[in-house]
Amino acid sequence: MAWPELSWIERFAPSPTGPLHLGHAYSALTAWDRAVENGGEFLLRIEDIDQSRCRPEWEVQIFEDLEWLGIWWPKPVLRQSERSLVYQKKIEKLWQQHALFACSCSRKDILDAPQEGTPILGSDGVVYPGTCSANIASPGDVGIPKNTALRLNMSYASSIGYLKDGKNCFSFVETGCSPEGQTGLIEFSADEAIETIGDIVLARRDMGTSYHLSVVLDDAFQGVTHVTRGQDLFEATKIHVILQKLLGLPTPVYHHHALIRDENGKRLAKRDDARAISKYRAEGATPQDIRYMVGL
Repeated sequence: MAWPELSWIERFAPSPTGPLHLGHAYSALTAWDRAVENGGEFLLRIEDIDQSRCRPEWEVQIFEDLEWLGIWWPKPVLRQSERSLVYQKKIEKLWQQHALFACSCSRKDILDAPQEGTPILGSDGVVYPGTCSANIASPGDVGIPKNTALRLNMSYASSIGYLKDGKNCFSFVETGCSPEGQTGLIEFSADEAIETIGDIVLARRDMGTSYHLSVVLDDAFQGVTHVTRGQDLFEATKIHVILQKLLGLPTPVYHHHALIRDENGKRLAKRDDARAISKYRAEGATPQDIRYMVGL
């Protein structure tokens, strides 16, 4: 699939696990507006690696909702479920580089593992305590172990950054802001990555990949130059920047926006059908009404 060489390519990448709600509308419309204003391209990607939760009817409704909002994209769309071989080959290469280790820990094992103080909650859940970190591939290993998760050796991955004041660092450009208001050039150190992100899962045992690996590979494949998404993914962006450096891929410009919340200040979720775009459509709302509701 060949994509045009443009200086501005945005994407919207929902998972077909439920109805799109007002928060999705805000993110999709913001990305669409930014692409149009800058003479760029808007892409739709279906993130359906979790086949146990994804449903064809939700994918159909995604298309209908976005078209109703006035958003268009090149067809056919890219589906992650069709790129499993790409993810597998990259996992195999990382395993050969000794960048991964096999992990058989359950969530309970991680929470119950001996560690100093209270477990640290990082951008990808509780920071892994290193229980299985000795399971890194050694010369002569026949292949990747079966029925285990594969974790990234963050100490290895974080050594790929650039040197600043004698320390390995990473950076990305932020044109929106973090939940704390950070914007502009965002920098973070390798030590911070090791301590607050840790050895994240890059391949789940039930799907052979992970959100983090797939999204990084897909953004690079589609030539995405600008990523617009919610502030709830700001910390995950640090993971993606590390993976981009490790894999030799370009880092897009990121724009994290505020989240659409309910009257109690709670972030909207797909199970919140009361704010589904399809419900507003059925009740006679217009696309402009949706824009007004989300503040656009």
